[in-house]
Formats: sequence, structure tokens, C-alpha cells
Amino acid sequence: MPRFSLIVPVHKVQGYLPECLDSVLGQDYVDFELIAVNDCSPDGSGAILDEYARHDARIHVMHLTENVGLGRARNAGMERAQGDYVLFLDSDDTLTEGALTAIADRLDATDDPEVLVYDYARTYWNGRVSRNQRADLLRDTGPDVFSLADRPQLLDLLQIVWNKAYRRDFIARTGLTFPPGYYEDAPWTFGSLITAERIALLDRVCVYYRQRREGGNILKTVSRKHFDIFDQYRRVFDYVDAHEELAEWRGPLFRKMVDHYLTVLESPGRLPRDARAEFFHRASADYRARVPKGFTRPGGGRGHKYTMLERDAYTTLMSALAAVKARRRVKKGIRGALNRSKRGAMGAFYQSQLRLPLDDNLALFSAYWSRGVSCNPAAIDAELARLAPGMRRVWAVHADHADRVPKGVRVVRVGSREYWTALARAKYLVNNVNFADSVVKREGQIHIQTHHGTPLKTMGLDQQKYPASTDMDFEKLLERCDRWDYSISSNRFSTVIWERVYPCSYATLETGYPRNDVLVNATAEDVRAARAALGLADGTKAFLYMPTHREYQPGFTSALDPARFARELGPDVTLLVRGHYFYGDSPQTAALRRTGRIVDVSGHSRVEDLYLAADALITDYSSAMFDYAVLDRPIVSYVPDWDVYSAVRGTYFDLLQEPPGAVATTQTELLGLLTSGTYDTPETTKRRDGFRRRFCEFDDGRAAERVVRRVFLGEESLLPVVPFDDRSHAPTPAQALEPVERA
Repeated sequence: MPRFSLIVPVHKVQGYLPECLDSVLGQDYVDFELIAVNDCSPDGSGAILDEYARHDARIHVMHLTENVGLGRARNAGMERAQGDYVLFLDSDDTLTEGALTAIADRLDATDDPEVLVYDYARTYWNGRVSRNQRADLLRDTGPDVFSLADRPQLLDLLQIVWNKAYRRDFIARTGLTFPPGYYEDAPWTFGSLITAERIALLDRVCVYYRQRREGGNILKTVSRKHFDIFDQYRRVFDYVDAHEELAEWRGPLFRKMVDHYLTVLESPGRLPRDARAEFFHRASADYRARVPKGFTRPGGGRGHKYTMLERDAYTTLMSALAAVKARRRVKKGIRGALNRSKRGAMGAFYQSQLRLPLDDNLALFSAYWSRGVSCNPAAIDAELARLAPGMRRVWAVHADHADRVPKGVRVVRVGSREYWTALARAKYLVNNVNFADSVVKREGQIHIQTHHGTPLKTMGLDQQKYPASTDMDFEKLLERCDRWDYSISSNRFSTVIWERVYPCSYATLETGYPRNDVLVNATAEDVRAARAALGLADGTKAFLYMPTHREYQPGFTSALDPARFARELGPDVTLLVRGHYFYGDSPQTAALRRTGRIVDVSGHSRVEDLYLAADALITDYSSAMFDYAVLDRPIVSYVPDWDVYSAVRGTYFDLLQEPPGAVATTQTELLGLLTSGTYDTPETTKRRDGFRRRFCEFDDGRAAERVVRRVFLGEESLLPVVPFDDRSHAPTPAQALEPVERA
């Protein structure tokens, strides 16, 4: 029987759940079981739990068949609990390092009390950590073990269950369970504290309480469900009435009830406007029904609110609150004037266009900071033309990249009047990066963020942990991300990361990457055409080399000598290089370029055509590996600086341990793999298969269609994904040449 049973209810937290689980499984104290209750979560949380459970026998996963809410999910977990003590942890929060050891040591030192109360700290998206404001209540100033009568001020701690360890036989003896509802912690917290005869304290932060920037907290949701608080306090007082020995707690609990009611009334993000008066009158009725004889109201403004509640003086209270709001509006007005001044810098023309109606039949596209027509936005554009030919489509492109735009594509030059008009009036805005800070998100506009790769390196807020890699203003970043309505994901791995590092109120569409559709659907003729456009002869083996950027290098330093590459691999091999012009000054490489042995494809507008043409990919940390894997062709990871790169930029997994194929850490090793053919073996194929199943999860050739049908055509459900083993992909160059050879 374990010492601890940790119960973790789970619902729509896939972006935070791995961090929560890791914080528990990484504890140095190991005598515990973790009971994770999947409360019919509609996202990938259930799959994440199952994956963790496969690797750690301490995890027990329960999958509920219907969503029952936080309290009843905890009840379900308690039915499975076997530990001496029960602990609760919300699935977007984390345990601090060494928390379970500290809790276990304190329980041992205090001879197993019925309840142990420990501390927590709030954590924020920007890295700020703020300890519980009433941490003073946990200081050791008195007996190690006591009842609440000795320290009644503990009732002033936040009414939460996850900052306490409860002895399981105490729970069974008292019959405590969680009721349904929004405020289910109140009956449990008050009931357990006033009943326990032996309480102990631990003056240590054991839980990090995540303050989610957007969504995730039902108490910050405007809804009539906040009327649930009346039922919960009815349960609190019913519990007291059923236990005569607890009658002394009516007064303190009455004060907690009134303070809680007033908090709900005064919080702007809870009650609908047309429900506030009704809530007040119900709160007033509870006040008068439960006020203890001889109750003394608190002093000051708080006491004045008690008086108005007792008298059911709704109008008087609202007038007082309105005065406070008026003062806030003055301050807000000043801020608004400053914001309007900033927007004025965008130009009077843009402002005038923002006042005109949206054009429901116009979609504006951009890719890579308006450098051309490419990537996921281009694939969506093409599919939109097929499925909704009446939709007008226009691309934002900088003037110095206009020559890269295919014929027939309508373009607006960035900065022109046409550009500002399109930004202001297009209903649909599609981009694989963010639009500029100056862009205003209008009501009714739909922003689609397609992204432009599966992340190996850290992204978004995770980059805060690696300051040497960026000078990004993260607050500005999130303001840009606030404009997103949809975030496109190619796999659940990306979904989890995007939702955590860009914590904004968008909907994730797990469609696959539209740009990869061609890698599934391309024909042998397409492969031959891609090779012919690059001047590749039929018998030539083409290796595509795509290195990525290093933040720690002031300029590009070649990790590969192309002249040596060409010399050792022979005349039947061509190196396609996409990246920096790192070989231009060498007479040897210039000669090799003239013979076609080295081809610079850095300016090629469609990387997908390069993928189709190449027999194999050589890359390092580029997201190209995830896309190229769709083709099921060999991939070589050439990572001579893995230790430095992973330390400076940070990565989400160890590429040396989980590569998509062969790995080389030196140029000699790389050339050995290529000359011997050991870059393509049964072992590398096995690695690639596992990699593809993980990262090409939704890439079945219909990603763009899914996006268009869901976003532009308004279809509610996404097209089903073709099972992985039933999918096809474009033929290899050798397979594409077979019909030609037979002829």
C-alpha cells in the first residue's frame, strides 16, 4: 500500500498535462500512486495519460464515459485510492521539486495528523512567481498538531483542496465527498477543517498554482452557473447542523459565506449583467436566514456592504460599486487615448477603412513576413480556389519579393493603400507567422495561424528559459497571438506545445500541414518534373542539405565542406543546398556548381518540389525533417554541435536518442554513412517509421481541404484522418523513373 495517492482530474489540459505529470513522476520520493481521471476530455489529454501509464506503473488512468465535473471526477479517483494519504493536484498545476519528501517528512514528524496543510505559489506566463499572500498563517508558532479551534484563522486561507494531505481513513470516517458544481471545494474544505482533531502545517511551497492567461478557470467565466455557490453553502451549513459538536463554527462560516458572495458580486467576469440583481437578492435571503445571534459586522467599507446585504439594498450597493467603476473608467480612458494615438500612427487611411464593413468574400494571405507565396497559406489558397471559386484571394507581398510571385496570383504590396484596405476589410486573414503589431483585429474577422513547422527547438513562452537565443518582447508576442481564431496543427505533439507556449483563446485544428498534401498526393510525373527543373539526370542521386539557423553564431559557419562531399561521393551524386551562400568564395565549389554537382536551391520558391526531387535529406535541427518524413525516404541528422545548440536554444526532445534515421556528429562520420549506404538500413527505416507515426500523424493528403471546409465553408466536423497504414505517399525518384526505363 503506497504512502500517497495523488488524484489528478483531467479535462482539456493537453498543453499543460505533461508538465503536471512530470512534476509528480520526477519527485525524489517514490512511494505513491497517481490516479489520473480523464473526465471525458475532448482533446488529446486521454491519449497523453495512456502514454505515460505505459511507461510508469505508478500511474492508474480512469476514463470516464461522460463529463461529470471536477468534484465528481475526484470522487471517482478516491474510490481507487489505496494510499495512507490522499492528495489532490489540478492537471494544469505542478508539484515543486522535493515536495513529496517534505510532506512525508512532516507527516512522520507530526505522527500522522488527519490533515496536513502546506503552501503554494502562483505562477504566471511571464515567469513571475508569487507566494500565497497568507503564507504567514502556516508559520510554526505553536503546537505541531492542533485542532482548528486553536488556529481558527486558517479559515482565511483560500478555499482549495490541493494544498492539503488528507489521511484516507479520516475521509472514510467523516464520509466526505465532493458535490457537483463550480464551488465544490467549499463544502470539502470547511467540512474537513472544522472536523479534524489533528491538523499540522508545513511552511513550504509544495504546489505551483498556474494562473492561466486565457481560459481554463471556470470561476472567471461569465455564467449563471455561479449561482451554484448558494447550493454549496447550503451543504456547508447542513453539515454543521448535522453535527451538534460543530455548532461553534456557524459564526466564522457565516462570515466566510458573506465574503464569498460579495466576491462573486464584485468580480466583473462572473455574473451576467441581467443576473446580478437576482444573485444579490438570493445572497441577502441567505444572510438573513443564517446570521448568528449576536453577530458583529466587520468595520469599514466591508461592514457597510454587509449592512446593505442584510437590508437587501441592491440599488444602494450598485451605486457604490458604480462610483468605483467610474474612477476606473477615467484611468482606462487615459490608456485608451494613448492607444488611439498609437493607432493613429498607422495612418488615417487605414483608420478610415476599419470603419467600413467587412468583406465576407475576401481572404488575405501572407507567408514568412510577406516574402512570397508559399508554405501552408499557399496550399490553403489553392484548395480554397478549388472548393470556393467565388472567394476573392489576395496575397500581401513586399515589393522586393514581387518577382517570386507565380503568375495569376493577385498581390497587394505591403504598405500600399490596397494592402491596408485588404487588412482592414478582409474577413479571412491567413498567415504562417504573425501579422505586424499595427494590425487591428476586427470583430468578425477570422485569423488563421498555420505555423510553418513542427517544433524541435523551443518556441513562444518556452524561449524565456533561453534568453541567449532571443530578445523577444513576450508580452507583445501574446498580444499578436490574441488575434488568432484558429491554430493549425500537424500532430498532437505540436498541439500540446502550441497551446502551452501561446496561451490564447483560439481553437486548435488538428488537420495536418496543408503544405504536405503534395508529398502524399504527388505522382511519378510530378517527381520527374521536380527533378528535371533542377537539372538532375536520371541516374543521379540527389541529397538535399538543409541546415538551420544558429542563434549563438553571429554569422553562418559551414559545418559541411561541399567540395570534399562531392569529391568523396563521386560524380553520380548531386548536393542540393538550401540555406546560406556558404560556398560562393571557393574556386572548387564554383567549379562544382558549374558542373551541376552542387546546386544552390536557397531561392527556390517551393521547398516541397525539392523534397520530391531528393533521394534523401541531410539536416540538423530544421523542421524540414518532419515534413520530409511524410515521403518515407531516408533522413540523416548531421548534428556536430548538438550539445551547444540544445543548451543555447533548448529542444523538446533529444534528437540523438529519437532521430528520424541515421545520425552523424562529424563530417567524416557523415560521409562514411553516405558512401557506405548505411544511412539507409533496416534499423534507420525502423527509426523513421516511429518518427513518422509520431510527427506525421494527420498528414494524409487532405489537410488543406480540412481547413477550407471547417473555416471557410463552416462545416462543423473535420474530415476523418486516413489510418496511418492505409496512406500512400509520392513515389521515390527511383520508382518515378521505372516507367521511363521500361519504355
